[in-house]
Parts: sequence; structure tokens; C-alpha cells
Amino acid sequence: MPTFTVTGEIDPFLHVSLQKGEKIFCESGAMVMMEAALQVKGQLRGGLGRALLRRMATDESLFQQEIEAVSGDGDCLLSPTLPGSIELLDVGPGDAYTLSDGSFVAADSSVEVRARMNTVGGGLFGGTGGFVIMEATGRGKLAVSGFGSIFTLDIAPDRETVIDNNHAVAWSSNLQYEVGMPQTGGGFFGNIVNSVTSGEGLVLRFRGQGKVVICSRNRGLFQPQAH
Repeated sequence: MPTFTVTGEIDPFLHVSLQKGEKIFCESGAMVMMEAALQVKGQLRGGLGRALLRRMATDESLFQQEIEAVSGDGDCLLSPTLPGSIELLDVGPGDAYTLSDGSFVAADSSVEVRARMNTVGGGLFGGTGGFVIMEATGRGKLAVSGFGSIFTLDIAPDRETVIDNNHAVAWSSNLQYEVGMPQTGGGFFGNIVNSVTSGEGLVLRFRGQGKVVICSRNRGLFQPQAH
């Protein structure tokens, strides 16, 4: 299988080594460098229907890049859109991951990143993919990125973990989660007022056992403002 390595401390590259016949897929525009033995082409991965669902779920392109070692072994370097860290996750039986908007970088060809329907709560609020959300299943390596530094939390079944909606990168699909406002002890109206005045937005409440990948920066706060 292709070998995935994160190289560099600040704004790292994803370094992938492929042997002849192996291939990976990545987000459109992620490829920075590849050796001559490799070949890249755009694909509507999963067909037009799934590509359209993926487009509904994220801001990503309809097309994804497929990189294949055609004439021999070779290496390539990939980079996420936003500056920040890259985390490598192992996808396997019982280890599917749900992805937030724009977090997908690359994966083994044996990993399927597909769209599925979100929870009602997640669909009504932004930042978690709307009514359609992305999920990685199958078996192999999955690379995700977050704006700023990345940290992986181990969620324990005996306590609820609350994470700001804009800092969640990916999480184990078996976790239960709901979207809501931070609890402030002031009732529903008080929660709304405190959420607005404190600057805190929506949060994700996770229950169960699994992993949540979070990032240190809120990409929404760094988007150019219209004048």
C-alpha cells in the first residue's frame, strides 16, 4: 500500500510514496510535486451523482485528483488549501470517520469518501456539512487537515465532550453527536444571549467512545471581509 508521511513542522507537506500500480486520490489542486513515474488525472469519483452530493456537502470541487504510479515507483507531495497541520487516520472495519467541511486531503484508493445524510440538528446548522455530510469508509490511510495546529482527543463513554463547531476536523462515525449552543446556566434564552455576547458560536456535543480531531484556528474568522 502507498506510504503516507507528514513532513515539515510548520505548514507541512503530505509525502506519499507509491509503488508501480498503486494509486491514491486527493482533493483537486492538492498536488504540489510528483515524480515522472506518476500520472495524475481528474475523476468524478463515485460517478456524477456522488460527486454532486459531495459538492453539496463541502466547498470542494466536483472532481478529485487520482495519482497513480504508472511507469514505476514514485513519490509525490500534497498540500491542503489552508495553512495548518495534517493528521493521518487509519480507516478500517468499525473505524469510519465523519469529515467537516474542507478537511479532506487524500486517501488510499481503497478508502471511499462518500456523502451521506446528516442528522437533522447538524443539517440545520452550518459548519458540519449541512444536510449532506462526508464519511470515510473502507480500509487504508486517510489524511485530513485543520487550520492551525491539530490535536486528537480520545472520547470516553462516561463523559460528554463539548467542542466548538468551527474547530472540529473529523470524528469517529460511531460517536453520537448533536449540534447546539454552549450551556451557560441561563436557560434557552440566556444561552442565546450569552452565545452572542461572548462570541462563542455553536458547539458539538459528543458521546460514546472514539476519536475527535480538532484544530486550533477558526477558519471562518480568517475569511476575507467584503467591503
